[in-house]
Amino acid sequence: MSAPDWIALDWGTSRLRAWAMRRDGTVIEAREAERGMGGLAPDSFEPALRETCGDWLGEGVPVIACGMVGARQGWVEAGYARVPCAPLSAALTAAPGRLDAWIVPGLSQADPADVMRGEETQIAGFLALNPGWDGVLCLPGSHSKWAHLSAGEVVSFRSFMTGELFAALSRHTVLRHSVEAEGWDEAAFDEGVAETLSRPERLASALFTIRAEDLLRGRDAAAARARLSGLLIGAELAAAKPYWLGQQIGVIGAGGLASLYVRALGTQGAPATQANGTAATLAGLTAAWKQRTQA
Repeated sequence: MSAPDWIALDWGTSRLRAWAMRRDGTVIEAREAERGMGGLAPDSFEPALRETCGDWLGEGVPVIACGMVGARQGWVEAGYARVPCAPLSAALTAAPGRLDAWIVPGLSQADPADVMRGEETQIAGFLALNPGWDGVLCLPGSHSKWAHLSAGEVVSFRSFMTGELFAALSRHTVLRHSVEAEGWDEAAFDEGVAETLSRPERLASALFTIRAEDLLRGRDAAAARARLSGLLIGAELAAAKPYWLGQQIGVIGAGGLASLYVRALGTQGAPATQANGTAATLAGLTAAWKQRTQA
């Protein structure tokens, strides 16, 4: 393998994703490791990086990282730029140690109070891949984000704990007995979305019907799991409606979860374009690297 010109890192809570990069933003090699921020002390980040991609770390090879690596509990706190602003801060945060490593700061919002870390890089990458794009981006995940973009800036954003709620309800409540399945039922998902999108105040009651239908009717567990997802996403869409209604919409993410948001929005006559999350992350990290080299 040829020596990389720089190294891109997406360093989250549970995993480290790394790419050896060329100057033009193309990938030479990709690696992953279960060395996330959640299991590392601040002085363990550099050893973990050397363990994962030490053969890439030639003299003077710069490293650009995004994600929870820049959290208060991470390698070094990278702070937040306050919206409205460009998704990429003009100044990256230097990581401590012997490496030429830099971390992308997150974004914050004063009222209502909100923060994002990692998503700002995907937003920057989406804009790099779609110059001049204005509208609303949805970034599904444990903490879904809805961001309003105009003239190359993030104007405002809102976070929703939908993914974390799904995990907690399906694993740690009475619903766990009814949703233990890997299958899927699209009709049940659509019904759940429609129910809470139109009447979000009924969410808490609608959730318990999942258990009751199982006990009284023996409802299929795959349908129950899909209904749970639909109820939660429907409630999120109801709350985020001021963002997406009448707007151009992009959904960033690969695979099933992002496609569920696209499907749910489509039922409301709100077509959304799905963008690959890894491609957006790499484009954003490339933009940050170019910004750093030109500083």
